[in-house]
Amino acid sequence: MDLSLYLVTDSAMAGSRGLADVVARAVAAGVTCVQLREKAASDEEVVALGRQLVEMLAGTGVPLLIDDRVHLVHPIGADGVHIGQEDTPPTAARAALGPEAIIGLSVHDAAQVDAANALPPATLDYIGLGPVWATGTKDGHAPPIGPEGLADLRRRSHHPAVAIGGVKAHTLAELAGSGVEGVAVVSAICAAADVPAATRELREALAASPLQGEL
Repeated sequence: MDLSLYLVTDSAMAGSRGLADVVARAVAAGVTCVQLREKAASDEEVVALGRQLVEMLAGTGVPLLIDDRVHLVHPIGADGVHIGQEDTPPTAARAALGPEAIIGLSVHDAAQVDAANALPPATLDYIGLGPVWATGTKDGHAPPIGPEGLADLRRRSHHPAVAIGGVKAHTLAELAGSGVEGVAVVSAICAAADVPAATRELREALAASPLQGEL
């Protein structure tokens, strides 16, 4: 699984362009993983959006994960789920979805990293670490951990990790050498006037500031 440029969706930011169009343009320009996160949508709306994205992503090799709603993964035909600390427990999600599903978990501090490390083998495929910086795309988020906190938590974790929270192309240099496998973005792509250009800018910034190597 390629976590390098992970897109978390926001239909409100996509606006009249439509979510599927934004995702399609982003994937064509270099997004490697997509999470359907639509907090205000009903289950029926998430299923409809999810099935549209599954069809659009077919043949691209880019997985679709569903935020929180474990029970919708199979009806949508998605590849897995991303859960938070207060959502379905990881072991329960694994039991419900089976061994092939991708399961990610949001992690905010050292205690939560340790708890993730202590889960049975093959429960989690990756963790989301953050927020790195304060972000307006998620209400009531945990305190920002900053680039140094991100690097500390990645060293502590046994799982691949993606950094999330306030990540922009111009801030990626601050994450160089942090050891994470990728970055997750919302507004940097979903709110961009030119989605392909914004995606390419992020990819260029990742290439210029390797997350797992020295500059």
